[in-house]
Amino acid sequence: MSDDDIAALPYRPCVGVMLTDGAGRLFAGARMHGAAGAWQAPQGGIDDGEEPQAAALRELEEETGVQPQHVTVLARTADWHFYDLPRDVIPNRWGGRFRGQKQIWYLIRLDAGGDVIDIAVDHPEFSDWRWMTPEEMIAAIVPFKRPVYKTVLNEFSEYLDR
Repeated sequence: MSDDDIAALPYRPCVGVMLTDGAGRLFAGARMHGAAGAWQAPQGGIDDGEEPQAAALRELEEETGVQPQHVTVLARTADWHFYDLPRDVIPNRWGGRFRGQKQIWYLIRLDAGGDVIDIAVDHPEFSDWRWMTPEEMIAAIVPFKRPVYKTVLNEFSEYLDR
């Protein structure tokens, strides 16, 4: 793909979920596929006609088993956040149809204990999970997503201890 081809590609509409335990820690899942040691928050595409918050709750349940009745939505990012995929990844991700993702992020508090988290779901995305501080999360994320995580966590900082 040429630079012009890549520049002409759209961003995939997506949501991300920073799931907090209410004590300032965040859920981080070890990616089942991709770079070894890559951790991330639950995220995924917004279906046609789906509202972003509904997509966030759906993705959270699909990836962690956490059901909507066990959480409280605390905040949402004011705007979309964008990242570009590395050039060599674009042809192999989503059929080469997108240059990266544009994301609305939600900060969601887990009101039930961590025992409701079950990553052994129908289509698992994570091989392991743990609670991380925001600083640990930023350090653990793949470098091309790091600027988005920094910005989003800064935006949510006032809510993280709730």
